[in-house]
Amino acid sequence: MHVLIYGAGALGQAIGCLLAADGHRVDLVLRPRFAEAIRTSGLAVTGIFGDHRVDPGRIGLLTGLAGRSGEEYDIILLTTKTYDTDLALTDISRLFRCFCPVVSMQNGCGNLEKLEERLGRERSLAARVITGFEIETPGTVRITVSADAVHIGGCVRGGIPAAAKRLAEALSHAGLASIAVADVYQSLYAKLLYNCALNPLGALLGVQYGTLGENAETRMLMDQVIDETFAVITAMGGSTPWPDAAAYRKVFYGQLVPATSNHRPSMLQDLEYHKPTEVEAMVGYVAAQGRKYGVPTPCCDFLSALVRFKEQQGASRPGSVPPG
Repeated sequence: MHVLIYGAGALGQAIGCLLAADGHRVDLVLRPRFAEAIRTSGLAVTGIFGDHRVDPGRIGLLTGLAGRSGEEYDIILLTTKTYDTDLALTDISRLFRCFCPVVSMQNGCGNLEKLEERLGRERSLAARVITGFEIETPGTVRITVSADAVHIGGCVRGGIPAAAKRLAEALSHAGLASIAVADVYQSLYAKLLYNCALNPLGALLGVQYGTLGENAETRMLMDQVIDETFAVITAMGGSTPWPDAAAYRKVFYGQLVPATSNHRPSMLQDLEYHKPTEVEAMVGYVAAQGRKYGVPTPCCDFLSALVRFKEQQGASRPGSVPPG
């Protein structure tokens, strides 16, 4: 396949490396400092799924799509931060000869709806990724933890698009276990539960996920976030693989948190480098949908406000350059 990965930070670079090492033609849209490092030294993935490497010149490196309007791809993977989705779609629209599927592999909820609005149902897919990726140095990404396979599906429930099957097969063959699913919304809501419970609280307290699960006080807060998020999903007409919040908590504390105990929240890394966070696609999304559907979300409201405050603090002073 000819694959474009737009917004290639840790996740996008790792997937790009895996696919390119497995024989696919891959172009990355990424920041200039990453492009220079990869152009000089190549791209490598290490960690729990083994070592993979792409030599310099084996992968396309772009900083935008201006001047490439005639380029065609088989699939586009969108791996930007959620707050950059609209800008990314505007840039992708420059590819006037390209009508391939676009797959949101982003955090949070609301991204697939944006793709459907801008691109139409046939081109819009999403993937739920519940694996941890960290850039150790420019050009080297470590896969740190994984709670489950990648789930890929379309925006119409009940059917599995051919593009979802093809991408799942390609990623699995390249070393990242993936499956195509008939209801990707259910998978995205399941990740929303996980992310809302762990990411903001871990960021505010500056701890890894495992630490949150070991303390009675933080478990109490996470329980409330899970209750609120589950209630909002239900009010929206969505579903998850679990019948209620109590059933989810058993899996959350028994399987998911232990599997990702050493992971540092992406939101924590953003705050450390005084960057915007994805709070509006996580607890901010739950709070907004709660207001829309009349579901109280006091804990999500509180965590959202605290993260926004930390963002504003960080924006008022210069930050160091992050590794990823």
